[in-house]
Amino acid sequence: MITVRDLHKTFGDNKVLCAVNYHIHPGEKIVVVGPSGSGKSTFLRCLNLLERPTSGEILFDGQVITDPKADINKVRAQMGMVFQHFNLFNNLTIMQNITLAPTKLKLMGEEEAKENALKLLTRVGLVEKADAYPSSLSGGQKQRIAIVRSLAMNPKVMLFDEPTSALDPEMVGEVLEVMKELAESGMTMVVVTHEMGFAREVGTKVVFMDGGNIVEENTPVEFFANPQSPRLQEFLSKVL
Repeated sequence: MITVRDLHKTFGDNKVLCAVNYHIHPGEKIVVVGPSGSGKSTFLRCLNLLERPTSGEILFDGQVITDPKADINKVRAQMGMVFQHFNLFNNLTIMQNITLAPTKLKLMGEEEAKENALKLLTRVGLVEKADAYPSSLSGGQKQRIAIVRSLAMNPKVMLFDEPTSALDPEMVGEVLEVMKELAESGMTMVVVTHEMGFAREVGTKVVFMDGGNIVEENTPVEFFANPQSPRLQEFLSKVL
């Protein structure tokens, strides 16, 4: 579904990604872990061109989306993105937040979009919040709404950028629960996170990044039980 070839990203003199190559297949749950500043979030944000790669190529569904001629908004409509700080529109109700993009992009009429939103809100246990404003919600509720807002576009893949790192510890579980359910439904997911339990339980592959490179990747069982590189061994000794 996504192919990354020789991806480089520099900010001034700072090399954030160095020659990253990767394949993501339909239905995979790729969990990306690593120390702060290892390039994880930049890698994720390059996948839907929120960050423009300095060089290299990204293909999505066979189309080269790094080509300047590619219609990136069309591509982004098929890639849901969930951010660390929710990025909800505070002046809109929850229902308006969810239906805005599908109706604006004419993917569905207003009634259909509302019906779809209610179904998704029911799925995450927040249907009673449809007419509330984001300011009245807890962090965990906001993040569940942010996930629903992405799902309302019916994306082919969901990208999560540290979706629980801005939450109080007791709210983390409710968001991970929704993400687990989404994984079980067969959604292709790429998740940058510090939640090792989630990586172990939900990932089909776990990827370790350090210094702008993919240092190691493996199935969760092998990744945690049998890390190969000294750098990953050191990292896991500190976080587990």
